[in-house]
This record gives sequence, C-alpha cells and structure tokens, in this order.
Amino acid sequence: MTEKITSAPAYKDAGVDLEHDEDFVDEVKEIARNTFRAEVLSSIGGFAGLFKAPEKYSDPVFVAGTDGVGTKLKIAAQQSRFDTVGIDCVAMVVNDLIVQGAEPLVFLDYLAIGEHKRELTKQALSGIAEGCRRAGCALLGGETATMPGVYADGELEIVGFGVGVVERAKIIDGTAIRMGDRLIGLASNGLHSNGFSLVRHIIDRGIASGQFDMKTVLPELNTTLAAAVMAPTRIYVKPVLNLLRDFDIHGLSHITGGGFPGNIPRVIPRGLCAKIRTSTWSRPPIFDFLAEKGDISNSEMLRVFNCGIGMVLVVAEDEAEEIILRLNGMSERAYEIGKIEKKGTGDPSLVLED
Repeated sequence: MTEKITSAPAYKDAGVDLEHDEDFVDEVKEIARNTFRAEVLSSIGGFAGLFKAPEKYSDPVFVAGTDGVGTKLKIAAQQSRFDTVGIDCVAMVVNDLIVQGAEPLVFLDYLAIGEHKRELTKQALSGIAEGCRRAGCALLGGETATMPGVYADGELEIVGFGVGVVERAKIIDGTAIRMGDRLIGLASNGLHSNGFSLVRHIIDRGIASGQFDMKTVLPELNTTLAAAVMAPTRIYVKPVLNLLRDFDIHGLSHITGGGFPGNIPRVIPRGLCAKIRTSTWSRPPIFDFLAEKGDISNSEMLRVFNCGIGMVLVVAEDEAEEIILRLNGMSERAYEIGKIEKKGTGDPSLVLED
C-alpha cells in the first residue's frame, strides 16, 4: 500500500519562522528611521538601498569598507548583551573611511543567528543605529539571517558595510607627510574591538583559577571586568571632519588589529619614519590589567592592542598645538605622541620609544 503524504515539513519546524522574521522588518524600519540623511532615496524593506551623492561635493569619490566585531562577540554572547557591539561594528567601518578623508554616508549591516531571538537582534540593531547617529551616516539597509545549526544558541554574527564620500582633491593617502610633521594621538575608549582572542584567553584562565570574575567591581579597573572589556569603540568621524574643514591633515591611521606596528607604517611614505614616545599618553587601566594577568610584554601589547590611542593624525608641525586645542575643546583627549623623521637605510618605518 502506498503511504499518502499529507503535508511537507514546515519551514518553522526546521528552525526558520518566516512570519516572525518578516514581522521584524517593521521594527527595523523604526530603528533605522532616525539615522536617515537627506541623500537617502529609499526605505528599509526593499531589495537594495538607494542614495545620492551630497550636492556639496563637486568631484566626489566614493570610499567603501567592511569589517566585523570579531571574537568580542563571544563575550557579548556570554553577557547576553549586543548593543555595544552594534556600535563597535559601525565604528570599525566608519573609522576606516575617515582615514581617507571620507565622510560616511550610509551603512548596511549583516546579522546572522541560529534561532531568531528578537530581543538579541533588536539590541544589536539599536547599537548599530546609535553608531550611525554618532558617525552621522544613515542605516540604509541590511540582512538578518536565521541559520539553524550554524551558530550556537545565544550567539550572533555582526558584520557591517559602509560607503563614504570625499572630494578627489582632498583624499588623504599619506603622500603629503613630510619630515618634521607631528603625530597626534586621539584617546581610545579601551580595547575597542581588537585582540579579543588574547583577551578571552587571559579572562578564561583567570576565571578558571578564581582570580576574578566578570561581574565584581575590580579596584584596579574601578568597574566590572565585563564593563571594561565591552566598552564600545570610539567613533572619530565628527572630530576629524571638524578638523578637515580648517586644517591640512597629512595622514591618518586607525589603530586596529596589529596595533601600532600593523597600522602606522601603512601611511608613512618611503624614506620616512614615525617615531612615537609611548610615555606621552595615559593608558586605560584595562591594558595594565591584561598585561599583568597575562604576563604580556610591552612590545606585544603595542603589537596587539591600541594601548589607549585609537586614531593617529599626522599634521604639520606649526599646526599641531592648535589642532590639539581644537580637539580638547571637542571633549577629545589628544596628545602629541611623536614626529616624522628621515629613515636610514635598513631602518624600520616605525620606532616606539618609552
């Protein structure tokens, strides 16, 4: 006898609830609405987002970038808190755009989760929207993917994509850097979003040995370890755009993965060297905490983390003092941390001194 098939397995039984996911689009529209700029020509929910170049640009060049939050997401999942990493996701992209001199215009997100728990994705999207507001760009669209079996329960992947614009004649690529230029460091907000495989290794070992936990206020941090490591990445877009209106910025470097050695040399022209004095700024206490608990050398700290400086500007010597005053007036903590010198044959492009 032939068995009668009465129905096909429901998609919901396989772990994807289409009605639940489609209904969530209305919430996303509301979250994104107050980030929109005048250049946005479409709303959330279409197949793609539309925007136009701002009319104030006569020869616009579009600059695009993408990045994620990395293994910081593992700690976010342990804390069941994804709003701050939403800010991180935006920051990692827009800070890379501004180093080219580009004003961020639009941002798109990609969220992936094993089981769509609306509260978690809403947290992440609210953080992304907050990051967009801080950067002055529009949350133009994105994708939320439910992928059963790919991600562990309570975990969420967050990736971002951004587009900015700059006048062709004002692109910053480091070619204007000259011997005698000064380096100005903008303070970070802590770890930002890099080095978290090492951070997690130190934390896991410390918790397992009973040295500390995530929730207790630690005197050396003046806060909980959870709060210290989850502090979101600073977004430097608005202060840098302010400077670009009145000063000639020769170079910019976003201190992300690879720390100082991995990022500063990327903008230094051949034949020149950046000499940085690491004693010229104060490090947030989380860096000393990790160095002590992990027995990490100072050179390794500078190679992995931002160590308190999230963005470095290369400026003319005669403008350095005024730029620092301007930044301090915008509530940025800015320090003159070094200068550009001639590089000898076989010398490195970056020298770090105490």
